[in-house]
Amino acid sequence: MSTPNASGWKPGTPVEGHNAMSGPDTATGNRALMLEEPLLFEIGHVETTGVDLPEPRSGANRLGGFERSEAIGLPGLSEPETVRHYTRLSRQNYAIDLGLFPLGSCTMKHNPRLNEKIARMPGFADVHPLQPVDTVRGALEVINELAHWLIDLTGMHAVAMSPKAGAHGELCGILCIRAALEARGDAREVILVPESAHGTNPATAAFAGYKVEDIPATTEGRVDLEALKARLGPDVAGVMITNPNTCGLFERDMKAISDAVHAAGGFVYCDGANFNAIVGKVRPGDLGVDAMHINLHKTFSTPHGGGGPGSGPVVLSAALAPFGPLPYTARTKDGVVHLIEEEDAEEFAKEHFGGPMQHFGRMTAFHGQMGMFTRALAYILSHGADGLKQVAEDAVLNANYILRSLDDVLDAPFGPSGPCMHEALFSDKGFAEGLSTLDLAKAMIDEGYHPMTMYFPLVVHGAMLVEPTETESKAALDQFIMALRSVAERAKEGDESLKTAPHYAPRRRLDETQAARKPVLAWNDPDMA
Repeated sequence: MSTPNASGWKPGTPVEGHNAMSGPDTATGNRALMLEEPLLFEIGHVETTGVDLPEPRSGANRLGGFERSEAIGLPGLSEPETVRHYTRLSRQNYAIDLGLFPLGSCTMKHNPRLNEKIARMPGFADVHPLQPVDTVRGALEVINELAHWLIDLTGMHAVAMSPKAGAHGELCGILCIRAALEARGDAREVILVPESAHGTNPATAAFAGYKVEDIPATTEGRVDLEALKARLGPDVAGVMITNPNTCGLFERDMKAISDAVHAAGGFVYCDGANFNAIVGKVRPGDLGVDAMHINLHKTFSTPHGGGGPGSGPVVLSAALAPFGPLPYTARTKDGVVHLIEEEDAEEFAKEHFGGPMQHFGRMTAFHGQMGMFTRALAYILSHGADGLKQVAEDAVLNANYILRSLDDVLDAPFGPSGPCMHEALFSDKGFAEGLSTLDLAKAMIDEGYHPMTMYFPLVVHGAMLVEPTETESKAALDQFIMALRSVAERAKEGDESLKTAPHYAPRRRLDETQAARKPVLAWNDPDMA
Protein backbone atom coordinates (compact mmCIF):
# COMPACT_ATOMS: atom_id res chain seq x y z
CA MET A 1 0.00 0.00 0.00
CA SER A 2 3.02 2.31 -0.27
CA THR A 3 3.00 2.62 -4.06
CA PRO A 4 1.81 5.82 -5.74
CA ASN A 5 -1.86 5.95 -6.74
CA ALA A 6 -3.24 7.23 -10.03
CA SER A 7 -2.76 10.82 -8.92
CA GLY A 8 0.98 10.24 -8.36
CA TRP A 9 0.67 10.77 -4.62
CA LYS A 10 2.77 8.53 -2.35
CA PRO A 11 2.29 8.32 1.42
CA GLY A 12 5.01 8.93 3.94
CA THR A 13 5.25 10.09 7.53
CA PRO A 14 6.91 13.54 7.74
CA VAL A 15 10.38 13.39 9.22
CA GLU A 16 12.68 16.09 10.60
CA GLY A 17 14.41 17.92 7.78
CA HIS A 18 11.79 17.01 5.19
CA ASN A 19 8.80 19.12 6.13
CA ALA A 20 7.75 22.76 6.18
CA MET A 21 8.14 23.05 9.96
CA SER A 22 11.84 22.26 10.11
CA GLY A 23 14.56 24.89 10.13
CA PRO A 24 15.52 27.77 12.44
CA ASP A 25 13.05 29.95 14.27
CA THR A 26 12.00 33.22 12.63
CA ALA A 27 11.74 36.66 14.20
CA THR A 28 8.06 37.02 13.27
CA GLY A 29 6.97 33.51 14.23
CA ASN A 30 5.88 33.05 10.60
CA ARG A 31 7.23 30.19 8.51
CA ALA A 32 6.91 31.37 4.91
CA LEU A 33 3.18 31.18 4.06
CA MET A 34 2.34 29.53 7.39
CA LEU A 35 1.52 32.80 9.11
CA GLU A 36 1.27 33.28 12.86
CA GLU A 37 -1.72 35.45 13.65
CA PRO A 38 -2.21 37.32 16.94
CA LEU A 39 -5.55 38.23 18.47
CA LEU A 40 -7.36 41.36 17.32
CA PHE A 41 -6.62 42.88 20.72
CA GLU A 42 -2.91 42.29 20.15
CA ILE A 43 -2.97 43.89 16.69
CA GLY A 44 -5.17 46.92 17.12
CA HIS A 45 -5.33 49.82 19.55
CA VAL A 46 -8.36 51.26 21.25
CA GLU A 47 -7.38 54.80 20.29
CA THR A 48 -7.36 54.09 16.53
CA THR A 49 -10.06 53.30 14.00
CA GLY A 50 -10.24 52.38 10.34
CA VAL A 51 -13.43 54.40 9.80
CA ASP A 52 -13.77 58.17 9.44
CA LEU A 53 -16.84 59.39 11.29
CA PRO A 54 -18.03 63.01 11.34
CA GLU A 55 -17.98 64.81 14.63
CA PRO A 56 -21.49 64.86 16.15
CA ARG A 57 -23.25 68.16 15.82
CA SER A 58 -24.26 69.96 18.95
CA GLY A 59 -27.69 68.87 20.09
CA ALA A 60 -27.78 65.97 17.59
CA ASN A 61 -27.53 63.20 20.19
CA ARG A 62 -30.44 60.81 19.67
CA LEU A 63 -29.33 58.12 22.15
CA GLY A 64 -31.81 59.27 24.77
CA GLY A 65 -29.52 58.87 27.75
CA PHE A 66 -27.98 55.58 26.63
CA GLU A 67 -24.57 57.04 25.80
CA ARG A 68 -21.54 55.02 26.93
CA SER A 69 -20.06 56.32 30.13
CA GLU A 70 -16.65 54.74 29.52
CA ALA A 71 -14.53 53.46 26.65
CA ILE A 72 -15.81 50.27 25.03
CA GLY A 73 -12.31 48.74 24.94
CA LEU A 74 -12.45 47.26 21.44
CA PRO A 75 -9.35 47.39 19.23
CA GLY A 76 -9.30 49.66 16.20
CA LEU A 77 -7.79 48.37 12.96
CA SER A 78 -7.32 49.73 9.49
CA GLU A 79 -9.24 48.07 6.68
CA PRO A 80 -6.21 46.11 5.33
CA GLU A 81 -5.39 44.90 8.84
CA THR A 82 -8.96 43.67 9.30
CA VAL A 83 -9.06 41.86 5.96
CA ARG A 84 -5.65 40.26 6.53
CA HIS A 85 -6.56 39.12 10.05
CA TYR A 86 -9.61 37.16 9.00
CA THR A 87 -8.00 35.86 5.82
CA ARG A 88 -5.04 34.53 7.82
CA LEU A 89 -7.39 32.89 10.32
CA SER A 90 -9.33 31.26 7.48
CA ARG A 91 -6.08 29.67 6.25
CA GLN A 92 -5.77 27.86 9.58
CA ASN A 93 -9.20 26.27 9.25
CA TYR A 94 -10.04 23.07 7.42
CA ALA A 95 -12.72 23.22 4.74
CA ILE A 96 -14.34 21.00 2.14
CA ASP A 97 -12.65 23.18 -0.49
CA LEU A 98 -9.26 22.05 0.85
CA GLY A 99 -9.75 18.31 1.04
CA LEU A 100 -11.86 15.30 1.99
CA PHE A 101 -13.94 15.86 5.13
CA PRO A 102 -14.27 12.40 6.74
CA LEU A 103 -16.79 13.29 9.46
CA GLY A 104 -19.17 10.35 9.71
CA SER A 105 -22.89 10.98 10.19
CA CYS A 106 -22.48 14.61 9.10
CA THR A 107 -22.36 14.18 5.30
CA MET A 108 -19.89 16.98 4.62
CA LYS A 109 -20.24 16.97 0.86
CA HIS A 110 -19.20 19.59 -1.68
CA ASN A 111 -21.61 22.53 -2.04
CA PRO A 112 -21.80 23.28 -5.80
CA ARG A 113 -21.21 26.93 -6.67
CA LEU A 114 -24.26 26.79 -8.93
CA ASN A 115 -26.44 26.47 -5.84
CA GLU A 116 -24.82 29.55 -4.33
CA LYS A 117 -25.35 31.52 -7.53
CA ILE A 118 -29.04 30.64 -7.60
CA ALA A 119 -29.53 31.54 -3.94
CA ARG A 120 -28.04 34.97 -4.57
CA MET A 121 -30.36 35.86 -7.43
CA PRO A 122 -32.47 38.98 -6.83
CA GLY A 123 -35.91 37.96 -5.66
CA PHE A 124 -34.52 35.06 -3.65
CA ALA A 125 -31.69 36.75 -1.76
CA ASP A 126 -33.73 39.93 -1.19
CA VAL A 127 -37.06 38.38 -0.21
CA HIS A 128 -38.38 39.39 3.21
CA PRO A 129 -40.75 37.32 5.36
CA LEU A 130 -42.99 40.35 6.04
CA GLN A 131 -43.58 41.14 2.37
CA PRO A 132 -47.18 40.89 1.14
CA VAL A 133 -47.81 37.38 -0.17
CA ASP A 134 -48.73 38.71 -3.62
CA THR A 135 -45.15 39.98 -4.02
CA VAL A 136 -43.47 36.62 -3.31
CA ARG A 137 -45.37 34.25 -5.58
CA GLY A 138 -42.12 33.09 -7.19
CA ALA A 139 -40.61 32.22 -3.83
CA LEU A 140 -43.74 30.27 -2.89
CA GLU A 141 -43.48 28.39 -6.20
CA VAL A 142 -39.91 27.38 -5.29
CA ILE A 143 -40.99 26.17 -1.84
CA ASN A 144 -43.91 24.24 -3.31
CA GLU A 145 -41.75 22.68 -6.04
CA LEU A 146 -39.16 21.55 -3.51
CA ALA A 147 -41.92 20.20 -1.27
CA HIS A 148 -43.26 18.01 -4.07
CA TRP A 149 -39.77 16.68 -4.85
CA LEU A 150 -39.31 15.72 -1.20
CA ILE A 151 -42.71 14.02 -1.12
CA ASP A 152 -42.00 12.08 -4.32
CA LEU A 153 -38.50 11.03 -3.25
CA THR A 154 -39.72 9.72 0.11
CA GLY A 155 -43.07 8.25 -0.96
CA MET A 156 -44.90 10.25 1.69
CA HIS A 157 -48.16 12.22 1.67
CA ALA A 158 -47.24 15.73 2.89
CA VAL A 159 -44.29 17.78 4.10
CA ALA A 160 -43.74 20.48 6.72
CA MET A 161 -41.16 22.91 5.33
CA SER A 162 -40.78 25.25 8.29
CA PRO A 163 -38.44 23.31 10.69
CA LYS A 164 -35.03 24.94 10.78
CA ALA A 165 -32.75 21.92 11.36
CA GLY A 166 -32.65 18.18 11.83
CA ALA A 167 -33.36 18.21 15.57
CA HIS A 168 -36.07 20.82 15.00
CA GLY A 169 -37.56 18.48 12.41
CA GLU A 170 -37.45 15.61 14.89
CA LEU A 171 -39.47 17.72 17.32
CA CYS A 172 -41.95 18.54 14.56
CA GLY A 173 -42.46 14.85 13.76
CA ILE A 174 -42.89 13.86 17.40
CA LEU A 175 -45.37 16.71 17.95
CA CYS A 176 -47.35 15.44 14.95
CA ILE A 177 -47.42 11.98 16.56
CA ARG A 178 -48.54 13.48 19.88
CA ALA A 179 -51.29 15.48 18.14
CA ALA A 180 -52.53 12.37 16.30
CA LEU A 181 -52.65 10.36 19.52
CA GLU A 182 -54.43 13.13 21.42
CA ALA A 183 -56.99 13.44 18.61
CA ARG A 184 -58.03 9.85 19.22
CA GLY A 185 -57.87 10.20 23.00
CA ASP A 186 -54.85 7.94 23.37
CA ALA A 187 -52.54 8.99 26.20
CA ARG A 188 -49.41 6.99 25.40
CA GLU A 189 -46.22 8.05 27.13
CA VAL A 190 -43.26 5.99 25.89
CA ILE A 191 -41.02 6.39 22.85
CA LEU A 192 -38.68 3.52 21.97
CA VAL A 193 -35.23 4.45 20.67
CA PRO A 194 -32.79 1.82 19.35
CA GLU A 195 -29.14 1.95 20.44
CA SER A 196 -28.10 2.56 16.83
CA ALA A 197 -30.20 5.74 16.49
CA HIS A 198 -28.83 9.28 16.41
CA GLY A 199 -28.14 10.88 19.77
CA THR A 200 -30.69 13.67 19.31
CA ASN A 201 -33.55 11.16 19.08
CA PRO A 202 -33.91 10.41 22.81
CA ALA A 203 -33.37 14.09 23.65
CA THR A 204 -36.18 15.11 21.29
CA ALA A 205 -38.58 12.52 22.69
CA ALA A 206 -37.84 13.60 26.26
CA PHE A 207 -38.24 17.27 25.33
CA ALA A 208 -41.68 16.46 23.91
CA GLY A 209 -42.67 14.95 27.26
CA TYR A 210 -42.21 11.26 26.56
CA LYS A 211 -40.39 8.63 28.56
CA VAL A 212 -37.56 7.10 26.55
CA GLU A 213 -36.64 3.42 26.56
CA ASP A 214 -33.75 1.79 24.69
CA ILE A 215 -34.03 -1.10 22.28
CA PRO A 216 -30.82 -3.17 22.02
CA ALA A 217 -28.89 -3.88 18.86
CA THR A 218 -27.95 -7.29 17.56
CA THR A 219 -24.35 -8.39 17.19
CA GLU A 220 -24.70 -7.34 13.54
CA GLY A 221 -25.35 -3.72 14.56
CA ARG A 222 -29.04 -3.63 13.66
CA VAL A 223 -32.23 -3.27 15.70
CA ASP A 224 -33.17 -6.38 17.66
CA LEU A 225 -36.62 -6.98 16.13
CA GLU A 226 -37.72 -9.52 18.71
CA ALA A 227 -36.75 -7.23 21.60
CA LEU A 228 -38.73 -4.42 19.97
CA LYS A 229 -41.80 -6.58 19.50
CA ALA A 230 -41.59 -7.77 23.09
CA ARG A 231 -41.67 -4.19 24.39
CA LEU A 232 -44.55 -2.91 22.26
CA GLY A 233 -47.78 -2.26 24.13
CA PRO A 234 -50.60 0.22 24.74
CA ASP A 235 -48.21 2.71 26.41
CA VAL A 236 -45.85 2.98 23.40
CA ALA A 237 -46.48 6.05 21.25
CA GLY A 238 -43.91 5.10 18.68
CA VAL A 239 -40.34 4.30 17.77
CA MET A 240 -37.61 6.70 16.62
CA ILE A 241 -35.34 4.81 14.30
CA THR A 242 -32.39 5.87 12.15
CA ASN A 243 -32.19 4.14 8.78
CA PRO A 244 -29.55 3.68 7.52
CA ASN A 245 -28.43 3.56 11.12
CA THR A 246 -25.45 5.14 12.83
CA CYS A 247 -23.40 1.98 12.39
CA GLY A 248 -23.61 2.65 8.65
CA LEU A 249 -25.98 -0.26 8.08
CA PHE A 250 -29.39 -0.52 6.43
CA GLU A 251 -32.11 -1.82 8.74
CA ARG A 252 -33.22 -4.90 6.80
CA ASP A 253 -36.22 -5.42 9.10
CA MET A 254 -37.55 -1.88 8.66
CA LYS A 255 -40.88 -2.95 7.14
CA ALA A 256 -41.37 -5.59 9.82
CA ILE A 257 -40.57 -2.99 12.50
CA SER A 258 -43.14 -0.58 11.05
CA ASP A 259 -45.79 -3.26 10.77
CA ALA A 260 -45.27 -4.32 14.39
CA VAL A 261 -45.41 -0.73 15.69
CA HIS A 262 -48.55 0.05 13.68
CA ALA A 263 -50.24 -3.15 14.86
CA ALA A 264 -49.59 -2.01 18.43
CA GLY A 265 -51.19 1.38 17.72
CA GLY A 266 -47.99 3.42 17.54
CA PHE A 267 -46.22 5.50 14.91
CA VAL A 268 -42.82 5.23 13.25
CA TYR A 269 -40.44 8.19 13.19
CA CYS A 270 -37.38 7.82 10.97
CA ASP A 271 -34.32 10.01 11.40
CA GLY A 272 -33.56 11.07 7.83
CA ALA A 273 -30.03 12.35 8.45
CA ASN A 274 -28.63 9.44 6.45
CA PHE A 275 -30.99 9.80 3.48
CA ASN A 276 -27.91 10.51 1.35
CA ALA A 277 -27.30 6.76 1.24
CA ILE A 278 -30.70 5.81 -0.17
CA VAL A 279 -32.08 8.86 -2.01
CA GLY A 280 -33.53 7.77 -5.34
CA LYS A 281 -33.14 4.11 -4.32
CA VAL A 282 -35.51 3.60 -1.39
CA ARG A 283 -38.69 5.48 -0.44
CA PRO A 284 -39.12 5.49 3.36
CA GLY A 285 -42.88 5.74 2.94
CA ASP A 286 -42.87 2.29 1.33
CA LEU A 287 -41.23 0.97 4.50
CA GLY A 288 -44.06 2.17 6.74
CA VAL A 289 -42.47 5.37 8.02
CA ASP A 290 -44.95 7.96 9.34
CA ALA A 291 -42.62 10.94 9.77
CA MET A 292 -39.05 11.67 8.72
CA HIS A 293 -36.98 14.82 8.79
CA ILE A 294 -34.63 15.56 5.92
CA ASN A 295 -31.40 17.48 6.51
CA LEU A 296 -31.13 19.64 3.39
CA HIS A 297 -27.47 20.28 4.22
CA LYS A 298 -26.69 16.57 4.15
CA THR A 299 -28.61 15.04 1.28
CA PHE A 300 -29.25 18.13 -0.83
CA SER A 301 -25.99 20.00 -0.36
CA THR A 302 -26.99 23.24 1.30
CA PRO A 303 -24.36 24.79 3.63
CA HIS A 304 -23.68 22.82 6.78
CA GLY A 305 -23.28 24.36 10.22
CA GLY A 306 -21.39 27.49 11.06
CA GLY A 307 -24.26 28.93 13.07
CA GLY A 308 -26.15 29.99 9.97
CA PRO A 309 -29.68 29.15 8.81
CA GLY A 310 -30.47 25.48 8.47
CA SER A 311 -33.46 23.57 7.19
CA GLY A 312 -35.03 20.27 8.23
CA PRO A 313 -38.30 19.62 6.36
CA VAL A 314 -40.44 16.80 7.72
CA VAL A 315 -42.31 14.45 5.39
CA LEU A 316 -45.51 12.93 6.79
CA SER A 317 -47.62 9.86 6.05
CA ALA A 318 -51.34 10.08 5.28
CA ALA A 319 -52.03 9.27 8.93
CA LEU A 320 -50.03 12.26 10.20
CA ALA A 321 -50.52 14.76 7.35
CA PRO A 322 -53.61 16.39 8.94
CA PHE A 323 -51.59 17.23 12.05
CA GLY A 324 -48.61 18.97 10.42
CA PRO A 325 -47.68 22.50 11.46
CA LEU A 326 -48.69 25.77 9.86
CA PRO A 327 -48.01 27.46 7.56
CA TYR A 328 -47.76 25.37 4.40
CA THR A 329 -47.95 26.01 0.68
CA ALA A 330 -50.71 24.68 -1.54
CA ARG A 331 -51.76 25.19 -5.15
CA THR A 332 -55.41 26.11 -5.51
CA LYS A 333 -57.75 25.38 -8.41
CA ASP A 334 -56.74 28.63 -10.08
CA GLY A 335 -53.18 27.31 -10.39
CA VAL A 336 -51.73 29.81 -7.88
CA VAL A 337 -49.56 28.70 -4.96
CA HIS A 338 -50.83 30.14 -1.67
CA LEU A 339 -49.30 30.25 1.79
CA ILE A 340 -51.87 28.78 4.16
CA GLU A 341 -51.84 30.49 7.56
CA GLU A 342 -54.00 30.12 10.67
CA GLU A 343 -56.68 32.53 9.52
CA ASP A 344 -57.52 30.61 6.34
CA ALA A 345 -56.46 27.05 7.22
CA GLU A 346 -59.93 25.84 8.22
CA GLU A 347 -61.70 27.22 5.17
CA PHE A 348 -58.99 25.90 2.85
CA ALA A 349 -59.17 22.43 4.39
CA LYS A 350 -62.94 22.25 3.93
CA GLU A 351 -62.68 23.29 0.29
CA HIS A 352 -59.74 21.12 -0.73
CA PHE A 353 -59.68 18.21 1.74
CA GLY A 354 -63.38 17.86 2.48
CA GLY A 355 -62.92 18.20 6.22
CA PRO A 356 -61.04 19.93 9.00
CA MET A 357 -57.29 19.66 9.54
CA GLN A 358 -55.91 19.35 13.07
CA HIS A 359 -52.65 21.29 12.89
CA PHE A 360 -50.72 21.30 16.16
CA GLY A 361 -49.62 24.92 15.64
CA ARG A 362 -46.46 26.63 14.43
CA MET A 363 -42.80 25.64 14.61
CA THR A 364 -41.36 29.03 13.69
CA ALA A 365 -42.39 32.63 13.20
CA PHE A 366 -42.17 32.31 9.41
CA HIS A 367 -42.23 29.57 6.83
CA GLY A 368 -38.62 28.46 6.46
CA GLN A 369 -35.20 29.34 5.07
CA MET A 370 -35.45 30.66 1.53
CA GLY A 371 -31.73 30.41 0.88
CA MET A 372 -31.70 26.73 1.83
CA PHE A 373 -34.78 26.00 -0.27
CA THR A 374 -33.32 27.56 -3.41
CA ARG A 375 -29.98 25.78 -2.95
CA ALA A 376 -31.65 22.41 -2.40
CA LEU A 377 -33.98 22.76 -5.38
CA ALA A 378 -31.06 23.83 -7.59
CA TYR A 379 -29.19 20.71 -6.48
CA ILE A 380 -32.17 18.45 -7.16
CA LEU A 381 -32.95 19.93 -10.59
CA SER A 382 -29.31 19.85 -11.68
CA HIS A 383 -29.08 16.15 -10.81
CA GLY A 384 -32.53 15.00 -11.83
CA ALA A 385 -34.07 11.74 -10.67
CA ASP A 386 -31.38 9.59 -12.28
CA GLY A 387 -28.59 11.78 -10.86
CA LEU A 388 -29.98 11.58 -7.33
CA LYS A 389 -30.02 7.79 -7.63
CA GLN A 390 -26.35 7.92 -8.63
CA VAL A 391 -25.62 10.11 -5.59
CA ALA A 392 -26.68 7.26 -3.32
CA GLU A 393 -24.88 4.62 -5.37
CA ASP A 394 -21.61 6.56 -5.41
CA ALA A 395 -21.81 7.44 -1.70
CA VAL A 396 -22.26 3.76 -0.80
CA LEU A 397 -19.51 2.68 -3.22
CA ASN A 398 -17.04 5.18 -1.75
CA ALA A 399 -17.78 4.14 1.83
CA ASN A 400 -17.34 0.46 1.03
CA TYR A 401 -14.09 1.21 -0.79
CA ILE A 402 -12.76 2.82 2.39
CA LEU A 403 -14.09 0.01 4.59
CA ARG A 404 -12.51 -2.81 2.58
CA SER A 405 -9.27 -0.90 2.00
CA LEU A 406 -8.70 -0.51 5.73
CA ASP A 407 -10.30 -3.51 7.44
CA ASP A 408 -6.99 -5.37 7.43
CA VAL A 409 -5.31 -2.67 9.55
CA LEU A 410 -8.29 -1.21 11.45
CA ASP A 411 -10.93 -3.23 13.29
CA ALA A 412 -14.29 -2.98 11.51
CA PRO A 413 -16.74 -4.36 14.09
CA PHE A 414 -19.63 -4.72 11.65
CA GLY A 415 -17.58 -5.52 8.57
CA PRO A 416 -18.91 -9.10 8.50
CA SER A 417 -22.50 -7.74 8.55
CA GLY A 418 -22.30 -7.11 4.82
CA PRO A 419 -21.74 -3.97 2.76
CA CYS A 420 -22.01 -0.73 4.68
CA MET A 421 -24.09 2.14 3.42
CA HIS A 422 -22.76 5.72 3.29
CA GLU A 423 -20.25 5.47 6.14
CA ALA A 424 -17.63 3.03 7.39
CA LEU A 425 -17.25 2.29 11.10
CA PHE A 426 -13.96 1.31 12.77
CA SER A 427 -12.79 0.85 16.38
CA ASP A 428 -9.53 1.22 18.31
CA LYS A 429 -9.26 -2.52 18.92
CA GLY A 430 -5.70 -3.64 18.28
CA PHE A 431 -4.00 -0.34 19.15
CA ALA A 432 -0.93 -0.60 21.36
CA GLU A 433 -1.54 -0.06 25.06
CA GLY A 434 -1.81 3.58 25.99
CA LEU A 435 -2.88 4.75 22.51
CA SER A 436 -6.46 5.68 21.71
CA THR A 437 -8.80 6.87 19.00
CA LEU A 438 -8.07 10.45 20.05
CA ASP A 439 -4.35 9.96 19.36
CA LEU A 440 -5.07 8.64 15.87
CA ALA A 441 -7.45 11.51 15.16
CA LYS A 442 -4.90 14.12 16.23
CA ALA A 443 -2.27 12.51 14.01
CA MET A 444 -4.65 12.79 11.05
CA ILE A 445 -4.40 16.57 11.47
CA ASP A 446 -0.67 16.26 10.78
CA GLU A 447 -1.57 14.34 7.62
CA GLY A 448 -3.66 17.30 6.47
CA TYR A 449 -7.15 16.03 7.30
CA HIS A 450 -9.90 17.02 9.66
CA PRO A 451 -10.35 13.98 11.95
CA MET A 452 -13.22 11.58 11.44
CA THR A 453 -16.11 11.41 13.92
CA MET A 454 -14.78 9.98 17.18
CA TYR A 455 -16.40 7.86 19.90
CA PHE A 456 -19.74 7.75 18.08
CA PRO A 457 -21.83 5.62 17.90
CA LEU A 458 -21.57 4.69 21.55
CA VAL A 459 -22.21 0.99 20.84
CA VAL A 460 -18.61 0.68 19.56
CA HIS A 461 -15.62 1.25 21.85
CA GLY A 462 -13.24 3.86 20.48
CA ALA A 463 -15.45 4.36 17.44
CA MET A 464 -14.19 6.06 14.29
CA LEU A 465 -16.96 6.88 11.82
CA VAL A 466 -15.88 7.83 8.29
CA GLU A 467 -18.21 9.18 5.59
CA PRO A 468 -16.57 10.09 2.26
CA THR A 469 -19.84 11.08 0.48
CA GLU A 470 -20.32 10.72 -3.26
CA THR A 471 -18.36 13.84 -4.15
CA GLU A 472 -14.86 12.39 -3.63
CA SER A 473 -12.83 10.93 -6.50
CA LYS A 474 -10.93 7.65 -6.28
CA ALA A 475 -7.64 9.55 -6.18
CA ALA A 476 -8.87 11.59 -3.20
CA LEU A 477 -10.03 8.42 -1.45
CA ASP A 478 -6.70 6.71 -2.12
CA GLN A 479 -4.80 9.58 -0.54
CA PHE A 480 -7.03 9.51 2.55
CA ILE A 481 -6.78 5.72 2.83
CA MET A 482 -3.00 5.85 2.62
CA ALA A 483 -2.83 8.51 5.33
CA LEU A 484 -5.16 6.61 7.65
CA ARG A 485 -3.33 3.33 7.05
CA SER A 486 -0.05 4.97 7.95
CA VAL A 487 -1.37 6.39 11.22
CA ALA A 488 -3.22 3.17 12.11
CA GLU A 489 -0.04 1.13 11.64
CA ARG A 490 1.82 3.54 13.92
CA ALA A 491 -0.92 3.14 16.54
CA LYS A 492 -0.68 -0.63 16.40
CA GLU A 493 3.12 -0.49 16.67
CA GLY A 494 2.97 1.78 19.73
CA ASP A 495 4.42 4.97 18.24
CA GLU A 496 4.62 7.25 21.29
CA SER A 497 4.76 10.39 19.11
CA LEU A 498 1.03 9.95 18.48
CA LYS A 499 0.36 11.01 22.06
CA THR A 500 1.63 14.52 21.34
CA ALA A 501 0.15 14.95 17.86
CA PRO A 502 -0.51 17.18 16.05
CA HIS A 503 3.05 18.37 15.60
CA TYR A 504 2.64 20.49 12.46
CA ALA A 505 -0.66 22.29 13.11
CA PRO A 506 -0.75 26.02 13.98
CA ARG A 507 -1.44 25.00 17.59
CA ARG A 508 -0.40 22.01 19.67
CA ARG A 509 -2.82 19.61 21.33
CA LEU A 510 -5.13 21.16 23.92
CA ASP A 511 -5.90 19.77 27.32
CA GLU A 512 -9.45 19.01 26.23
CA THR A 513 -10.68 18.25 29.74
CA GLN A 514 -9.54 21.64 31.05
CA ALA A 515 -10.78 23.36 27.90
CA ALA A 516 -14.26 21.99 28.59
CA ARG A 517 -14.28 22.53 32.35
CA LYS A 518 -12.39 25.81 32.57
CA PRO A 519 -12.82 27.57 29.24
CA VAL A 520 -11.25 30.99 28.77
CA LEU A 521 -14.02 32.95 27.06
CA ALA A 522 -12.70 36.51 27.31
CA TRP A 523 -9.44 38.26 26.59
CA ASN A 524 -7.76 40.07 29.46
CA ASP A 525 -5.22 42.79 28.88
CA PRO A 526 -1.98 41.40 30.38
CA ASP A 527 -0.98 44.96 31.40
CA MET A 528 -4.15 45.22 33.49
CA ALA A 529 -3.79 41.80 35.11
